[in-house]
Amino acid sequence: MTYYQADSTPSKAVATGKGTDVKTFATAVLLTFGTGLLMMVGNGLLDSFFGAILGLVAAIFGIVFWKNKLGKVFPAEVPAKGLVLLAVVNVVLVIGLILMVG
Repeated sequence: MTYYQADSTPSKAVATGKGTDVKTFATAVLLTFGTGLLMMVGNGLLDSFFGAILGLVAAIFGIVFWKNKLGKVFPAEVPAKGLVLLAVVNVVLVIGLILMVG
């Protein structure tokens, strides 16, 4: 006779649906757009290609920080607070870039 013990570990249910897909897509867009903005701001501040490289390095550090904070770059459940923070950072970078040009 074989006895099968029930698995007593709680399962981690991941929310699925359009909302999580939209948040993951928005995260990808904001991270990519933010990387480009950081490169343009670096180029504008230093007025050289070296500034763009420094902006790219800053973006890589930001993405690594994001990954360490959430466990993955694109986790299954992106917190709304993090998504709003990414949007605010991108808006600040756009405003800074506009002020540099003008």
